[in-house]
Amino acid sequence: MQKDGMTYRRLGKTGLSVSEIGFGGEWLERHPKEESVKLVRYAHSRGINLIDCWMPDPKSRDIIGEAIADCRDEWFVQGHIGSTWQGGQYVRTRDMRFVKPAFEDLLSRIGGGYIDLGMIHYIDSVQEWETAMNTEYIRYVHALHEQGIIRHIGLSTHNPRIAAMAAETGFIEMILFSINPAFDMRPATEDLDSLFTGYDTTLSGIDPERSALYRLCEERDVGITVMKGFFGGRLFDAKTSPFGTAFTAPQLIHYSLTRPGVASILCGYDTPAQVDQALSYETATEDEKDYASVIASAPLHAYTGEYTYCGHCKPCPVNIDIAMVNKFYDLAVQQAEVPASVREHYLALGQTASACVGCRSCEGRCPFGVPVAGRMRKTAELFGA
Repeated sequence: MQKDGMTYRRLGKTGLSVSEIGFGGEWLERHPKEESVKLVRYAHSRGINLIDCWMPDPKSRDIIGEAIADCRDEWFVQGHIGSTWQGGQYVRTRDMRFVKPAFEDLLSRIGGGYIDLGMIHYIDSVQEWETAMNTEYIRYVHALHEQGIIRHIGLSTHNPRIAAMAAETGFIEMILFSINPAFDMRPATEDLDSLFTGYDTTLSGIDPERSALYRLCEERDVGITVMKGFFGGRLFDAKTSPFGTAFTAPQLIHYSLTRPGVASILCGYDTPAQVDQALSYETATEDEKDYASVIASAPLHAYTGEYTYCGHCKPCPVNIDIAMVNKFYDLAVQQAEVPASVREHYLALGQTASACVGCRSCEGRCPFGVPVAGRMRKTAELFGA
């Protein structure tokens, strides 16, 4: 859905209609309070309605609370449970002596008496997953949900293995996950720092576990919001980009938003001009959004043979939505039988893979050399249409 220049997407089974470009609030405390309050309000005037508050410091929480006070019901807040402020420092913990007062502080400073998305805060290791899921901590999360204090349960992680475990619980409705073209090449890890180092020419294409995660979230209707979409700014500079070439903000935003399951990418802002830069995506041309050509022509890490849903295959002479057909194919082949919901969505496309005339014009436009016509045949056979 598009309104006043902003596109809104359904955040999985939460049913919330969130702006596809959101607000990552971690930079707010770097500026005077009044300046940051104005920045959040400016973002709202441009159509942004989703903000993440993982920060436990009182200043950041007060900024958000004051900025949204007059329009609390027009914002969706991701508030984290387990992010605490101890001795003037951020501490991640499941210790209820600190978890409960930290969340109650968040609730009082944000205002409204509720948090839209109560986030199980930052789990990257199996050990911490076990700690969170088998102690008083998770019972507290469920109690908050049952009381309506948190309206939906989410989880934040950088590890696709943990994200998949969350998606399979049934009660976690959305995930805050780190996505960008560089991270997507890395295998699952419990060490966040390893995602920022160690890139070399032996790596190529999207890690299978990450691809499987996005398809799983799409299938289970678990919405994804994106953090670290710009790789800390490294992808804006050819000297620091693992690809050896630079990307633009619209290209990186488009990359995240074309991953299955993704509803919104949360960008960090210092100034209104940076808000405008991110929202330029909403009016960008297809060429300006084109991340695929950048990856394909990069001196390092080409995704040869990988279907990335980039849309380069358009237009089709018989009007097949090739990207969506491939998306439903990838979802279906994960299962022993094609899920009824996937079949229904596939058939609703109108022009299905069986309409392909085998002209291969799409293959000539694919920057990654994907045998699209062959995938169309396989899809038609799989769905029988």
